Amino acid sequence: MSNAKTVAVVTGASRGAGAGVAIGLGRTGATVYVTGRTISSGESRFPGSLQETADAITAAGGVGVPVAVDHGKDEDIKALFERIADEQQGQLDILVNNVAYIDDDLINPGVFWEKPLDLVKILDVGLRSHYIASYYAAPLMVARGNGLVSFSSSFGSACYMHGPAYGAQKAGVDKFAADMAVDFRGTGVSAVSIWMGPLKTHRTAVAAAAHPEQYAEFMSVAETPEFTGRIIRAIHDDPERESLSGQTLIGAEVAQRYGITDDEGKQPPSYREMLGEPRIAHPAIVR
Repeated sequence: MSNAKTVAVVTGASRGAGAGVAIGLGRTGATVYVTGRTISSGESRFPGSLQETADAITAAGGVGVPVAVDHGKDEDIKALFERIADEQQGQLDILVNNVAYIDDDLINPGVFWEKPLDLVKILDVGLRSHYIASYYAAPLMVARGNGLVSFSSSFGSACYMHGPAYGAQKAGVDKFAADMAVDFRGTGVSAVSIWMGPLKTHRTAVAAAAHPEQYAEFMSVAETPEFTGRIIRAIHDDPERESLSGQTLIGAEVAQRYGITDDEGKQPPSYREMLGEPRIAHPAIVR
């Protein structure tokens, strides 16, 4: 890990994967801006808040900065990066595009036309919002000749998982990483998409309780979200980072490359054979 100051943004970090990734980055000493709509505990029916995440980041050795952002509003996203440019003198090293609209009915059985239409909102907050955040982050990174844009993705990009809206969002962010990497060539900025395995979060705990036959085995080897935060930091600090730019990476496999283990020294498994493998982009470039 570099001793130089590192400034990161993790979107959608009130709870769940985003909170864990942000805390994982905090453990590496980073200053982490965390975004979402739940500022304080009690404001949501779900546990967790930006202030709790920021406090945990600071307790872990970093600096947590909570920022209220509605990622469905472009102006909120723009204001976030204007604030970072002002407070950090233009420094932004890592952007983790993690925020997504997740409907409670996502994991319920049924075909897409029988589920609530709201499930499609993941394409607004979870795909479009990632493009907007990257759009405003890119100039800051390019100006300094350094940066990493990371997208939170999953095996649902390759296999059927939770229905077509979820799958399209995951395939979309993988494609964002591939194509943004083309535009970033020669700038010192890289883009990757990371497939996480089953995660230990409040939401997956609820899902496991509701569908034990489906989740029991996965949860026995589930990853902590902090694990992915450490992977992202290792990619950023890798002097050969450019060799990974544009790729969709299976987090558990990348962790082995860097010698990263999860809690208690556990090495989470890859589900490549069971759930599929990342798409390899064709080298053709049409401008």
